[in-house]
Amino acid sequence: MDKTSKRILIAPLDWGLGHVSRCVPIIQYIVSTGHQVILAGNESQQKYLQTIFPQLAYLQLNGYNVQYATTKLAFMPKLLMQIPKIRSAIRREYLWLQEQIKIHRIDAVISDNRYGLYSTLAPCVLLTHQLHILSGMGLTVDALVQRWHYQFIQKFDQCWVVDIQENNGLSGMLAHPQYLPKLPTKYIGLLSQCADQPKTMVKQEHYLLVLLSGAEPQRSILFDMLWQQALVYDGKIIFVAGSQSAHIPTYIPAHIQYVPLASAMELSELINGANYVICRSGYSSIMDLTALDKKAILIPTPGQTEQEYLAKYLFRKGMFFSADQAQFELKKTMKQVAAFPFQKNKIDQPFLRFKSVVDDLIAALS
Repeated sequence: MDKTSKRILIAPLDWGLGHVSRCVPIIQYIVSTGHQVILAGNESQQKYLQTIFPQLAYLQLNGYNVQYATTKLAFMPKLLMQIPKIRSAIRREYLWLQEQIKIHRIDAVISDNRYGLYSTLAPCVLLTHQLHILSGMGLTVDALVQRWHYQFIQKFDQCWVVDIQENNGLSGMLAHPQYLPKLPTKYIGLLSQCADQPKTMVKQEHYLLVLLSGAEPQRSILFDMLWQQALVYDGKIIFVAGSQSAHIPTYIPAHIQYVPLASAMELSELINGANYVICRSGYSSIMDLTALDKKAILIPTPGQTEQEYLAKYLFRKGMFFSADQAQFELKKTMKQVAAFPFQKNKIDQPFLRFKSVVDDLIAALS
């Protein structure tokens, strides 16, 4: 390896593959500039990334393994009950990192929402889009959570915010709080593995793409509901279950194409060719839809305050249609969608801005 080449460790959080997929453009860019990337994650994260980067080195790093509730009201309480487990995982990954920096001679670390990956042995960056966490329990609790959150963020050398600074970006108050952390904080634009994909015109043989994702049990709950409604839908549907272990329906009618799990490339092609997309309002999904200029119906995970906020915020901006899971009716929603404005993204090159920030980090290592 060239002596000027730097080793960058990149480690995404294990709360869904969205954290993994949004790291793809950063990984691709660092590799293209002649530097070495080492990736860290659990088995499912490694499996996903190895289909895109088979040549890179991988380190085993277990996740936080958060469990989710089956009801909206229980979502946040169950999450808060797991804070001791999360803090233990943060401590473990902190100790893990100190060893890995020495063993692999790592020059810098980019951590996507993994709060234990900071060190005095190498510059460490926290990548996030959520500076302001909505607790769902009122402004007083939100303020306490943010103070606690910033204590973790400020252990890093830099914070990279995945959004643009203008007009509250795609994430609204989540990435644009009243005050920023007391460390160098940079808005790096948007990140999407679909940003380099060519945008296609809608074909005459158009279809509705149902794209499921996220943690159990809510993925399966939404699957069951949408599948029953898809069976009696008039148009063509491509139904992506979002899990290799998903139960395959015993009866699949001719107007439905069933896909258990799509690869990154397949997913881009499916989104690209769809007239409309139905999916969760996860931030990475929203960035992918924005990159491909797609019309979408967002169904937030019940009780997940971030997704509920994003769906409402982007609905008010006229960018995406939003629907409540408990009240969702496919035929009725598609009629409403026909009259929705679907304002296009007018941001200037939002998916290229991260490159200059990455360049600055690497230049500072020399």
